[in-house]
Amino acid sequence: VTARRPETYQWLLTPTQETPSDPVVWETARLAAQGALADRAARRLRNDDLLAAAFAGTLLRMELDRVPLWRGDHVEVAQLVADFAQYVYLRRLQDPAVLLRAVADGVGLLTWTDESFGYADRLDEAAGRYVGLRGGQAITLADAVGLIVRPEVARKQLDAARPAPPEPPAPPGPSGVTPPPPGTGPEPTTTPPPRPKRFHGSVPLDATRAGRDASRIAEEVITHLSGLVGANVRVTLEIEADLPDGAPEQVVRTVTENSRTLKFDTHGFETE
Repeated sequence: VTARRPETYQWLLTPTQETPSDPVVWETARLAAQGALADRAARRLRNDDLLAAAFAGTLLRMELDRVPLWRGDHVEVAQLVADFAQYVYLRRLQDPAVLLRAVADGVGLLTWTDESFGYADRLDEAAGRYVGLRGGQAITLADAVGLIVRPEVARKQLDAARPAPPEPPAPPGPSGVTPPPPGTGPEPTTTPPPRPKRFHGSVPLDATRAGRDASRIAEEVITHLSGLVGANVRVTLEIEADLPDGAPEQVVRTVTENSRTLKFDTHGFETE
């Protein structure tokens, strides 16, 4: 019986649904004859891109807006885990940890205000503000806790919490000289050195921890620059990969599709 079981259970039935209003369609696929049934089924689902072992934060944002999955200005992480486990029209994930990594990936993006979301520990309803609100920072989620916050709402609260810029100096008097404060005598004037008008920098990132390093750069460099009044900060990420053994077709397809979804200006594979 054990020997003939793989020959008996060889067809995989997978429910699919494009949108909540579409009917459920069952797809059939034949399984390989070798291996445990669960292993064979999972391997076929991954090969057919019907089971995801990784999920980008930007793709999670697309699902939040498409369905939509937002509950007002935020949604609980635990609620998202339940949604992805329940609804056929959402991406089938290998386990809840895949979704938790997607949340952390989205919060850590430098472009989180446009392409992903913020994260907060909880909502203080009495004060009308999010506690522990973060965006563009590296986080790690071990459990389905906290809230995903709409980026425009998170950005508004974070901007309001920034210290006010210093008041501008008093306008010059009729003679063109700035009058001293009342009760003080004239002080010697000095010409301050000109302030730098531009900054540029480049740094290599470790591919195995690019998200963490990029988040640190955003917190320790980019945040200080973008906080200046009138600052126009531009950030470009360049990726170069040498593949001595070549890239398999599945990787080419996945990377190409994700690059298109993430709106890369240029991307592509080369044979030489």
